[in-house]
Amino acid sequence: MKNLIWLLGCLLLIGCAETEFASCTPERHADLSRAAEFAANDSLPFRFPLDEVVPGEDEEHAVFCSSGRKKLGAPYSYHAAEDYHRPAGTPVYAMADGRVSFSGPMGGYGWLVIVDHPQANLYSLYGHLSPSRWFIQPGPVDKGALLGYLGDDDENGGSAKHPLVTHLHMGVRAGQRSDYPGGGEWRWQAGWIKLRPMDVGWLKPSEVIASQTIPAGGFTGPTGSLLEIWLHEIVLSGIYLVGAICLMIFAVRRDRPFVLMLGSATLAVPWWLFERKGMKAADLLLGLAIILAVGGVWMLSRRIVKARDA
Repeated sequence: MKNLIWLLGCLLLIGCAETEFASCTPERHADLSRAAEFAANDSLPFRFPLDEVVPGEDEEHAVFCSSGRKKLGAPYSYHAAEDYHRPAGTPVYAMADGRVSFSGPMGGYGWLVIVDHPQANLYSLYGHLSPSRWFIQPGPVDKGALLGYLGDDDENGGSAKHPLVTHLHMGVRAGQRSDYPGGGEWRWQAGWIKLRPMDVGWLKPSEVIASQTIPAGGFTGPTGSLLEIWLHEIVLSGIYLVGAICLMIFAVRRDRPFVLMLGSATLAVPWWLFERKGMKAADLLLGLAIILAVGGVWMLSRRIVKARDA
């Protein structure tokens, strides 16, 4: 047990270590002047997710690799997507054939939709959609399928007190959503990250669309190690696992079944949060909650039997 705690402590220190920043040059949107042609030609693999391109205006907004807040003179975060400002209610379409793997609320991104494109080994991300208007449900989609509409400034991740300018946050990444964790700098839903977006698989959306090219075998994903990619979830899972084991030992030694049952109920909160973020650790929490609940019921039933036989 001590060795396990020591190992988890080391992993936590590694995960909390200061990220080494690398330069990332902001890149203007690629030429999408043929966007209408891309949308009309079903033989082409990609299309622009909006009905029209606004030359000049789009380039004034957050571009791929632009830096956010500053911290100690270094970029605090980089934009892993491209922003396109349009009025609320503007329809948003799937950039390619695929399958909606996520459609739901996502904090500061309002309603979020993610489409996996296995034929290209890509997934595309559409943020700041409207939760009050129609939105698509998970399932297969064709290129150009309606995914939803841009949200009003008080529902697209903003609020009445802190409205957010209506715009589409569009990201494209090599791999499928399930290839990435729900937390950490490698998380599958990321708008601003400390690492260079291209180093963790994010691609420049307009460039992918403008190229109309899928490499043989699909786009190549990043080369991060399993520990590097999943460290955040490994550490969190380890902490909850150690906590559950300690709770079980305490409850068994002291014959406290209600402690196990209370622990099971307590895990419902982080499980709900992890599940909403699409974290694999949610499965572990659910399993631990079931084990604690079953253990508590078994201990309680055994106590009742002993009391009846006494």
